Amino acid sequence: MNAIRKTALTLAATIVLSGCGADAEPAGKGASPPSTSAATAQEKRRQFESVKADCMKQKGFRYIAYVPQEDPLTDGERKRRAGDYEALKAQRAKYGFGVFSSYVYPKGPDAPDNMPDLSGADPNGDIWTKLSPAQSKSYWKAVNACAVVAAKQALGKKVTSDTDLFDQLAAASDKATEREIDGDAELVELASSMATCLTGKGYKVSGTRPTQLSTRGWNAFLDQEDEIGRRQREDVPDVPSPSKKGEIGRTFGARLTAAEAKPYLDKEIKAALDDLECGKDFYRVYTPKSEAIDQKIAEEFGS
Repeated sequence: MNAIRKTALTLAATIVLSGCGADAEPAGKGASPPSTSAATAQEKRRQFESVKADCMKQKGFRYIAYVPQEDPLTDGERKRRAGDYEALKAQRAKYGFGVFSSYVYPKGPDAPDNMPDLSGADPNGDIWTKLSPAQSKSYWKAVNACAVVAAKQALGKKVTSDTDLFDQLAAASDKATEREIDGDAELVELASSMATCLTGKGYKVSGTRPTQLSTRGWNAFLDQEDEIGRRQREDVPDVPSPSKKGEIGRTFGARLTAAEAKPYLDKEIKAALDDLECGKDFYRVYTPKSEAIDQKIAEEFGS
């Protein structure tokens, strides 16, 4: 999954669940210390949370400055982030693109992180879930006001709310990606070659921009999962409505046992390995560039 999208998903999901904007991007266990850029992002987040907690206290609310500790990267994860072919191949040979593997290996140690792991719950949840409706309304009003203060003091950002902070992060990510990924002449050429190879193997390729090629396989199997999930539900249409411009389409998970999901995963693994083989040179260049952009955005927004 694209690293930038992962950062945005993490921040967005945390805003929805806790309202505080702190994020946790899980990684495998190992002995490696965090990178300098990751440490910088963590420090900015600590400053953000500290200012926010002081602001909330001044407004009469209890708030715990919370920054989840990131686990150090495994050797395999470091290699995958660097675009190492063998490391990527080993992961895809078991997990495919990371869609149906979530049913077969729900806690796979090296599985692609399609959605952020929020299992390390924000302790502030114990505070706001116990508030009365009237108190809750005042609490969330204070949260947004304090996010404005914290963003200015800790990040140098002018925002109107927690959600606005996420919107600005997403916009900065999109701009950097368009310029440094889709605007990279070498990647554009490699993406075109990859698309030709995939088409020759019988795969549908609807777009040849580097960002489109990097998520093509994952999106294809996410659509398949969504199709199964919709057929299993009575409260949603079998076919999704066209998304409006700028709107993220909603997808539905399926109800599948590990045994039921295994045939889908087998097909996904084959497709993921074909995708990697066609994009061997592409991912060698794309993956570290994408990771560098992600780190830069994380430093800027303390995410």
